[in-house]
Amino acid sequence: MADLLTIEEAQRLILERVRPLPAERVPLAEAGGRVLAEDAAAIVDLPPFPSSAMDGYAVRSAETPGTLPVVARIAAGRPAPRKLQAGEAMAIATGGVVPEGADAVIPFEYVVERDNAVEIPEPVAPAANVRPRGGDLRAGDTVVGRGVALGPAQLGALAAAGIAEVACAARPRASVVATGTELRSPGEELGPGEVYEANGLILAAQLRSAGALPERLAIVADDEDAHRETLGRGLEADVLVTSGGVSVGPHDLVRRVEAELGVDEVFWRVAVKPGKPVSFGVRESTLVFGLPGNPVSSFVGFELFVRPAVLALQGHSNPLPRFEPGRLAGALKRNEARDQLVRARTRSGDEGDLLLEPLTGQDSHMIARAAAADALVLLPRGEGELPAGAAVQYLRI
Repeated sequence: MADLLTIEEAQRLILERVRPLPAERVPLAEAGGRVLAEDAAAIVDLPPFPSSAMDGYAVRSAETPGTLPVVARIAAGRPAPRKLQAGEAMAIATGGVVPEGADAVIPFEYVVERDNAVEIPEPVAPAANVRPRGGDLRAGDTVVGRGVALGPAQLGALAAAGIAEVACAARPRASVVATGTELRSPGEELGPGEVYEANGLILAAQLRSAGALPERLAIVADDEDAHRETLGRGLEADVLVTSGGVSVGPHDLVRRVEAELGVDEVFWRVAVKPGKPVSFGVRESTLVFGLPGNPVSSFVGFELFVRPAVLALQGHSNPLPRFEPGRLAGALKRNEARDQLVRARTRSGDEGDLLLEPLTGQDSHMIARAAAADALVLLPRGEGELPAGAAVQYLRI
């Protein structure tokens, strides 16, 4: 299908039109999941003083082996009482300040203490069990670079380096609009031909997991005035995501009404299954995504196209989906014209490799089946099938 974009072409066209949002100062305690807008530099050396890696005794290594009087005991969080003189030892807790004059720590379990003296049977190497000042990093060094999403490890490093707040890109505001006269909210009674609306909830959860601030607008019936009013509100956000109404049927109004509202459509339709009739456009700085109405198509379209845009708005250094290697646990028939994203479960193989077990029921309306999946397998277009054991790429979900 020559008129269809590849996944990669569509992603490129989207990211070319993304402009990162302005930065704001964020207290470190509230910065989890946010993306740094500038490098964060250490306030202090880390560690800020020579510290003990073990509970033991601070000594001069040249004076071991031997028997040394224990002249002081150093607790964590307290300064060393004085310089260690020749012929002395000081008991020290893990994390305690190694006193000036000492160049090694020997653990408690390797010595015997009697009558306030410690017997050291073996020589201790210089610098043993001593964490030097600045051994992790120096004041002014970059702790975490710009474009990195802050997880627990990054937050811990920043806190240890004395950083109380960081500059992060603002979180994108996102509007979610589900379209279709047949849609009803869970809890309402279904009439003939009606179904419960799930896409709005799915998309809001996906947006939130990508760092956005989603707002679900009211379900829109297949009516031009209703579309015009709700889509107009949605276009006030940084990102507008719609589900349904992007194909060519008489009730597919989204693209036409968006065009009337000033949206410049960049592309429509991508060579992917599920989710071919996805659209993308812009109005000024607002990114506008039209996803298909089938729930799985909408879910997949978000992961391939919307999530990268939301991450890029936050200045993420690597916003594209992170596909990982695995092997098929069962054969899969390929589509000649479109790349496919196949729902699968992961499990460990006999040789420690990761196997991907395709689920039964891959139709794009089967959202209940999708609940059992934890991976999307990328099945490149082509003839025939990929056999069990074939190397593939997959996306964690």
